[in-house]
Amino acid sequence: MIKSTARLMRERGVEATSFADVVAHSGAPRGSIYHHFPGGKAQLVEEATRYGGDFIAAGMAAALEEDDPLSALDDFAEYWRTSLIRSDFSAGCPVAAAAIEGDQNPAAREAAGQAFNRWEQLFARALQRKGVARARARSLATTLVAAIEGAIILARAQRSGVPIERVAHELHTSLRDALGENLPSSARASRRRPGRASSD
Repeated sequence: MIKSTARLMRERGVEATSFADVVAHSGAPRGSIYHHFPGGKAQLVEEATRYGGDFIAAGMAAALEEDDPLSALDDFAEYWRTSLIRSDFSAGCPVAAAAIEGDQNPAAREAAGQAFNRWEQLFARALQRKGVARARARSLATTLVAAIEGAIILARAQRSGVPIERVAHELHTSLRDALGENLPSSARASRRRPGRASSD
């Protein structure tokens, strides 16, 4: 039910996702939803937000295991681009949905904030391991998460993966430059590679 809720939040937002929708999507008995979520929809949305945040964080952590922030950025951007295309641009980010509609559910909004912070920390720590100063690494990580989340919104509105491609290209350049500052001059050229951006 939590997974179904997260999926529906991606497509419809929080307010437009009802218990009836979750039951229909998950195939669970209607009575079970009240048993497992005595706090009602607010509890269900909060847990779905945490699930979404944890899911993305796990993917990031796996991508960063190779200790290559540039490749991890590419994977992060490509995950969202592919996900949007496969859903015909109907499914955005459930964490963003909880944050945007958080006035009616402060607990879900808090969970969204924690998820974003965790994503930032994962990238920031990876950059720090490569020698980027702590403050610079955190600033870059915040920029990365904020830019990709914004690109997801543009991609849905424009029904195109181009916004994500363009943002990923610019982020790739910024991260590459930051990483290059911490490499010997002889090694910098080997780290440079062209990013991908569409001219459309």
